[in-house]
Amino acid sequence: MIVLRLPGGLSLRLRPRALVVGLAGTLLALALAVLAVGAGDYPIAPADVLRVLAGGGSPADGFIVTELRLPRLSTALAAGAALGLAGAVFQSLTRNALGSPDVLGVTSGAATGALTVVVAGGGSAALAGAAAAGGLATGLLLYALAGRHGVGGHRLVLVGIGVTAVLTGVNGWLLTRAPLMDAARAALWITGSLDGRGWANALPVLGALAVLLPAVLLARAPALRLLEMGDDSAASLGVSVRRVRTAALGSAVLLVSVAAAAAGPVSFLALTAPHLARRLTRAPGPNLLPSAVVGAALLLAADQLAQHAVAGRQLPVGVVTGVLGGGYLAWLLAGERGGRR
Repeated sequence: MIVLRLPGGLSLRLRPRALVVGLAGTLLALALAVLAVGAGDYPIAPADVLRVLAGGGSPADGFIVTELRLPRLSTALAAGAALGLAGAVFQSLTRNALGSPDVLGVTSGAATGALTVVVAGGGSAALAGAAAAGGLATGLLLYALAGRHGVGGHRLVLVGIGVTAVLTGVNGWLLTRAPLMDAARAALWITGSLDGRGWANALPVLGALAVLLPAVLLARAPALRLLEMGDDSAASLGVSVRRVRTAALGSAVLLVSVAAAAAGPVSFLALTAPHLARRLTRAPGPNLLPSAVVGAALLLAADQLAQHAVAGRQLPVGVVTGVLGGGYLAWLLAGERGGRR
């Protein structure tokens, strides 16, 4: 166990294997990012990409990298990290491997907000803002319905499943009310897409990560680890259970909301990334930092697969994450069932 002493009496405890996984995942994501920026109809060598990022390179390479490809890549990395971190927090709060914003209804709430704007005839900026507002409103609804008896455990999962069912029906009705062209645009968005993303999409997610990632890692990670032992045990060790759960839930909902506003409600990523992080680190606890790193690498890799898997056609990234994440979930459940026999 490595203990880092920080100003203000804070400390950050890291297991060596988790630290190695985090560093390796970061290097992998950065390597994928360089290759992704250089890939496309106008290929750019990795050395030229690095030269542009360092402030050099030709004007043509600089425009393609910084104005066309880097914003999409930054959105993918930031949204993936936000979803991975939020998924780890949700699974830790619920003490349930299926606890994720997809199951709890937060992404469905973001879709409801976006579809409301589509029906009203709003633009892209209003759609992103409404998606974030819809996710946050769903988080408040979850807190109101489940928070009376404590925000956590199976109760939160059951409430989330009910909220998801209601919002799915509302979203279907909203799609039928939208004009045909707007409905097609909305259907693409709610699948999850990074097409045409610019700095206006990436910067809010990067800003939220810059604030919430250190806050969750430094202030909430130790308490979340204790909460996984049970509320009574955590309270006996001095943890303010209700305050920690409320703050962690609010941080996770905000991360999901800004990620959905930027990339749409990308399915299964928040569920899959924490599972993969735990398998790689083999460490107990929420594994917050490895989950964020794995989420960033997964969404970037899925976006590259969506762009280049089918010749002449780009798939929405949510299709790729849905197929791969759903397959992984089925394999995981089949393996657990086989282990009980």
